[in-house]
This record gives sequence, C-alpha cells and structure tokens, in this order.
Amino acid sequence: MILRCGNIQLDVSTPRIMGILNVTPDSFSDGGRYTHIAYAVEHAHQLIAEGAAIIDIGGESTRPGAQWVPLQQEMDRVLPLLSALQGCGAVLSVDTRKPEIMLAAIAAGAHMINDIDALQAQGALQAVASGETAVCLMHKQGEPQAMQNNPSYGDVVAEVTDFLAERMAVAMDAGIARERIVVDPGFGFGKSLTHNLKLLHHLDRITELGVPVLAGISRKTMLGKVTGRAVGQREYAGLAAQVLAVMRGARILRVHDVAACQDALKIIQAVEECDE
Repeated sequence: MILRCGNIQLDVSTPRIMGILNVTPDSFSDGGRYTHIAYAVEHAHQLIAEGAAIIDIGGESTRPGAQWVPLQQEMDRVLPLLSALQGCGAVLSVDTRKPEIMLAAIAAGAHMINDIDALQAQGALQAVASGETAVCLMHKQGEPQAMQNNPSYGDVVAEVTDFLAERMAVAMDAGIARERIVVDPGFGFGKSLTHNLKLLHHLDRITELGVPVLAGISRKTMLGKVTGRAVGQREYAGLAAQVLAVMRGARILRVHDVAACQDALKIIQAVEECDE
C-alpha cells in the first residue's frame, strides 16, 4: 500500500512510525520542551535517526481542556520549523485544524496535513485539495475544551467507522485521491476508557475502509487508567497497545518513544517473515 505525500511515495505495506514533535507550551506530555526552534530541529533529527518515517509538527495542543491558539501564534510556531526541516528525509506532517495553516504549510513544503476535525472547517477541504499532500482524517466527539466530560455512543466502533467513511467520501468528492488519505479513530478524543478499548479491539473493522489507519495511543490517559501510571511512565503500556494496533491492521503509529516502537516493529516483522 502506497500513501502519496506530495512528492514522496510512502510505502505503508509495513507499519510506519510518525514521531510527535509538539512546539507548544501546553501539550499533555511534552509541552514546553521544544518551543525553541534549535531544540525542535535537533529532536526531529533524533526521531528520524530512531526510525520515524513521518514527523508530525503540532503548534496547538488538542489535549482535553486545551484552549484555542490564535492563528498567527500557530503560524509562528509551525512554519519556521517546517522550513528548517526541508530535505530531512522524512514526511513532514502538520497537525492543524485551521485552513489558513494548512495552506501556508503546503506552500512551505508540508507533505501531510493531520486534522483532528477531518477537514470539516470551512475552507479545509479546498485547502488540502489544492495541493498533493496526504491528509489524515480523525474522528472526535465534541471540542477539546469539553470532549471528555461525558462522551456517549450507541456503538462506538460502527459510529466511528461510519464517520470516517463519510469524511473519506467527502474528501474524494472534493478531489483528494484515495491514495492520499489516512484515517484515525481518535483514541482519547471524546471517548471513555471502554470506548477506546473497544476501538482498539475492533480496529480491523476500520481497516476495511481500504486506506491506511493511524493509531495515536502514545502516553494517553487510557493507558494510565488501565495501569495507574503517570504520563511519563506509560511507555511500556503504549508499546503493548501499539503492537495490538499493528496486529489489527494499523499502518501508522503516532508515538513519542520512537526507538522503543521501532524495536517492537522489528520483532513483529521478524516473526511474520520467519516462514516466508
């Protein structure tokens, strides 16, 4: 399976790692660590050396309770870093829900747009359709400020799958080729622990949509609720969840701990290849 990311053809027939690079002061795990561009560039190169095929640059936290970031502030966080990383060898993704940022990022050389709103904002579809970048369409219920207050579903797997199918259809009708689309069930975005566990258990149903599925589970609250561990102590739980996601068909893993995840993927691949 090939994912078209601008001028990069990314082979996702084997799972790929998306390394998280938040240039925000308030992200739930690494907020404030990479707000200086030199540190951010250094960390990006470290993630690539450890095995990240994609670097996901975020200029606005979307953790539960997060506040909206003004447009210019997000621009100032994201665009200089995007320019500094041109030619780094990785797919450069920009995690944003603002169409203005999407257009500016595409013009500055982004290969992918990662949108928690699944291109529902006015102008977002047109922004991505105007270029050749890949796009990740994510499901969420509610807005970050209150999305974890009381999430409710009849059948979470069916509802999330149907939503993603609908957004895929809308994107393709707008001129975005299927080969450019990734879907993300949105672990932790308007879901209870039970909802998250059901989505992980039945992730193979979402893979039936026929495009790469991204799983973003790294360090999330669902892991803490199961293990009792604080944010910085969830690496092992995250690895277990990421292995389960791959076994159920995920093609992209969005993670903080790239080296550990890469080792886990190598073991999976070695086992799968042993009888070939």
